[in-house]
Amino acid sequence: MAAAPISLAAAAGGQPLLFRQLFDAATGTFTYLLADVASRQGVLIDAVFEQHDRDLALIRELGIELVACLDTHAHADHVTGSWLMHQATGSAIGLATAARADNVTLPLEHGDRVRFGARSLEVRSTPGHTDGCVSFVLDDHGMAFTGDALLVRGCGRCDFQQGNAQTLYRSITGQLFSLPEHCLLYPGHDYTGRGVTSVAEEKAFNARLGGTANERDFVGYMDNLKLPHPHKIAEALPGNLRSGKPREQAPVQAWAPLGRSFAGLPELNPDWLAEHQGEITLLDVRSLEEFDGPDGHIAGSVLIPLPELESRASAIPDGRPLVVLCHSGSRSALATQQLLKAGRTRVANLRGGISGWRAAGYPLQYTTPPLHPCCPP
Repeated sequence: MAAAPISLAAAAGGQPLLFRQLFDAATGTFTYLLADVASRQGVLIDAVFEQHDRDLALIRELGIELVACLDTHAHADHVTGSWLMHQATGSAIGLATAARADNVTLPLEHGDRVRFGARSLEVRSTPGHTDGCVSFVLDDHGMAFTGDALLVRGCGRCDFQQGNAQTLYRSITGQLFSLPEHCLLYPGHDYTGRGVTSVAEEKAFNARLGGTANERDFVGYMDNLKLPHPHKIAEALPGNLRSGKPREQAPVQAWAPLGRSFAGLPELNPDWLAEHQGEITLLDVRSLEEFDGPDGHIAGSVLIPLPELESRASAIPDGRPLVVLCHSGSRSALATQQLLKAGRTRVANLRGGISGWRAAGYPLQYTTPPLHPCCPP
């Protein structure tokens, strides 16, 4: 039984648009999630392959219907997560037609609009870093997602993938610096902790093309950068020209249909546990008083209270997968973390704990008779 989605308005801080900036530390890549609160429709921009579980967990926890997974360009430093997200949610794969990539279901051209609920992103062609770069501008011109075209106090390189410094200068000045000065700009990367800037700031302070710098200054600067190629380019570029679809999809032998919380923990729902209870070891980490108390316990579960877990880990039966539970799933989440760190590979938290099990209508055993709501003690 899936949990009811939370109030998206609350998650958005009372605003009509939900916005999240996510980060992949290994590549310095920003991923952006936007959702229209009223319709719960959303888009994901510049997803990273290795962060798919994290992104999907957040989308599901917030109850967002993902309309599209968009890329600002065919990246050279990481593989996109668009294909995985398309497989998981049915979302469109959006990329510029000029990128000439396979498996794109939403080819993008300058002037297109990607709609999600009552909101939309305008596609602006901003080539120069690559010839297939686009930026996405929110309908109210309050924010724009610039990929690698314009970074905080910098810009993308121009020395591979049909890059051209003159073209990039004209893209930035014509398509991005023409936005209102209060427009917030969200880059595709940063390596020093800077996650946002504004049109006004970059026009004034960007070291490569701000202030009084002209096109000749910019081209001279960019032509003399002499940067090494990204170390993942041999893997990333071919992968992104397949929209992130793995070259070979070997079958994965999982012991259960594990979900992932946004915190990164493997989880199982009560329905799966009810069907496979005889195939796993069920570990209850509540106190003895709770286990024997009016909340009851699941038949066949092993009790090891959380404070005793480390010292009594050897008492947990081997050979079967392990599902951990507590009252709500909170303490058992910590226990799951500890067991994973200790080397257990087939372990998962029971989503919602014993409360979720009871709410799904599954039976419990009682040492102390349960309290009737009409008959308080």
